[in-house]
Amino acid sequence: MVNEAQAEAPSCPLFSKEGDSVAELIEWIRGRGKVVIVTHDNPDPDSIAAAVGLRHLLLVKTGQDAVITYGGIVGRGENRSMVQLLEIPLVPIAKLDLSQFAVFCMVDTQPNTGNNSFPVGLPVHLVIDHHPAKSDLSAVCWVDIRSNYGASATILYEYLCQQEVSLNTKLATSLFYAIKSETQDLGREWSKADREAYLKLLPISNNRILFDIIHPQVPREYFSAFLTAIENSTLYGPVLVFNLRKIENPDLVAELADFLLRQQGVKYVLGMGWFDGMQILSMRALAPDAKLGLVIQQIVDGLGTAGGHGMIAGGQIREMAVDEPAQQELERLLTRRLFKALELPSVPGEPLITGNE
Repeated sequence: MVNEAQAEAPSCPLFSKEGDSVAELIEWIRGRGKVVIVTHDNPDPDSIAAAVGLRHLLLVKTGQDAVITYGGIVGRGENRSMVQLLEIPLVPIAKLDLSQFAVFCMVDTQPNTGNNSFPVGLPVHLVIDHHPAKSDLSAVCWVDIRSNYGASATILYEYLCQQEVSLNTKLATSLFYAIKSETQDLGREWSKADREAYLKLLPISNNRILFDIIHPQVPREYFSAFLTAIENSTLYGPVLVFNLRKIENPDLVAELADFLLRQQGVKYVLGMGWFDGMQILSMRALAPDAKLGLVIQQIVDGLGTAGGHGMIAGGQIREMAVDEPAQQELERLLTRRLFKALELPSVPGEPLITGNE
């Protein structure tokens, strides 16, 4: 998908809608200068793999070795194992002098979404994502947003195939694991393109590395987070809300939202946790038509930023206090807004675990 507003962005070419437009993009980047690829903060496997795929494409086609950068941390054990075992070079954005770069790319994220640490005001030349557009992207040279795809990694896989770029085992493993984790083995929000990429990448992936990524050893604090989530979960009929309070790993909120969605009778989960001055939010639903991306935006309206798809969504509220009264008030507010957004009648809450169980 190519942007139509190039006349307003003189630094960008007018990419044709016909023919090999990806090749035109590559030729525009060729020799232009240093390239940086920005993932979303606390990047997940899909964001990481999409960045690796784009970096490989540019390296093979132009000889330019792009820098992959991120904000926050790589916190989840599986994600750290992925980066380590597949030897993926990631550089914290705080360590980069962005004035030294000429081409700015974003994968699995977009400008002005609140979920990346790219400075506001700097140009963005390329956006590849599978989340719906949330702002005006007319100033971006290349916009490829496929909200019907389950993973951004699938888009990059198609780019590589289109350009006849061979995949080494580590790149194939990275792309496969991204699609596997993002779609939960093609069980959540997948498309035909995701399935085709999944099936073609599996035979050329390293099964041993995949096993080690999926089953990392974790610190004691990991299990403490599960205990905190269970103890601080409240059931409101088909809705479960939990608050992890202060956490050292922001990825735990999404992981525990997935875990607690398994509670019998629960159709929606809203999880939260405080990390580095802000509240991290995660939502999950059983129904594909839940439209959680829209629901969570209603929940955080005026408080923060958020986005997502039908069954999964996430957000952040910046400059949030961590003290108990502030956390309790936020949880009550978000819960009220959640029921309003879902158009569900309010029901009394009860602890997930009671003293009699």
